[in-house]
Amino acid sequence: MPHPRTTRTARPRTVLVIGGGSAGNAVTVLLRRAGHAVDLIEVKDDWNATAGSGITLQGNALRVLREVGVWERVAAAGFGFDSIGITAPDGTVLHARDDLRTGGDDLPAAVGIRRPRLQQILIEAVRASGASVRLGTTAEILERDAHGVRVRLSDGSEGRYDLVIAADGLGSATRAAIGVTAEPEPTGMAIWRVAAPRPAGVTRAEVTYGGPAYIAGYCPTGESTLYAFVVEGNRDRASIPPASYADEMRRLASAYGGRWPGITEHITDPAKVNYTWFDRMLVEGSWHRDRVVLIGDAAHCCPPTLAQGAAMSLEDAWVLAGMLGAADTWDDALFQAYHERRIARVRPVVEASVRIGRWQLEGVRDADVPGLMARTMTMLRELP
Repeated sequence: MPHPRTTRTARPRTVLVIGGGSAGNAVTVLLRRAGHAVDLIEVKDDWNATAGSGITLQGNALRVLREVGVWERVAAAGFGFDSIGITAPDGTVLHARDDLRTGGDDLPAAVGIRRPRLQQILIEAVRASGASVRLGTTAEILERDAHGVRVRLSDGSEGRYDLVIAADGLGSATRAAIGVTAEPEPTGMAIWRVAAPRPAGVTRAEVTYGGPAYIAGYCPTGESTLYAFVVEGNRDRASIPPASYADEMRRLASAYGGRWPGITEHITDPAKVNYTWFDRMLVEGSWHRDRVVLIGDAAHCCPPTLAQGAAMSLEDAWVLAGMLGAADTWDDALFQAYHERRIARVRPVVEASVRIGRWQLEGVRDADVPGLMARTMTMLRELP
């Protein structure tokens, strides 16, 4: 897919991007490259610069990051690999398989990277793009029609934009404000995550199915780091005090052998352990109302059983920016075409991700998990 080209209107179009996560940052850079005037606002003062442990980016996510212009920095900061190991709870390697290079043969199958480092790389790209950025800021939509959107920001300023892009995440206030009633639903699983030093010899992601948890695994995120995760049935968050997070994750992880003892000994600081439920959401029908359009987690989310959440969000940003750059007219037909193009790709990913988790929750022993994964990832090799 080509880079967005400069629109053929007499003036740069004005765009407000709400949310400075991966999707919001990526679409901001791409639209600025196309010559549009972009304001990005983010509710958090720190721009999410320190949040999270690690993330696995599949090839189709890397393909978008290359278009954004940050692939070389991501490659240098993260850890690329082309295979995944399946291990028994005691650490015995049962199987190692090559992963499909969904971003093309010139990109690795996956890269693990620390989430804060990825966010910092994208923040720097946004800053370099010349976009206006306001942190600690929210937006209220005052009026919207087929030609634009009038917005009041929490600093008291008001403005009218040709387009508002809602990239404000799973709990999107913008989604609710424009009357889209979809809400995330728990799938029944939850995940513990932590960053830790990378033991010598860990050069790919490895996962274990079974043991005291449904899934336990780890992924290298750099020359000396990895992130580890343990997936269990979700519990009432109120029953798990944050001060106990390290103890809870260490208790689950201590049942696993192989590389795990070297990882578990570093699970000591509860502030560095993240606990999150798995959710599922897919906005049905159009992803826009007038000139307000949803992207990323504001439109869809899925469990990380296929490691495709960030990839789907980044693809949204790339596809929408490309369609906006190629169009003389921004209208309902354009935004509906964006939805139809994305839903055909996002729906199978959401459904497959949820199905894999459900098979585990229900104890289905003859489930064709490898086949479902292979079919879904083969689809993702095609351009979005």
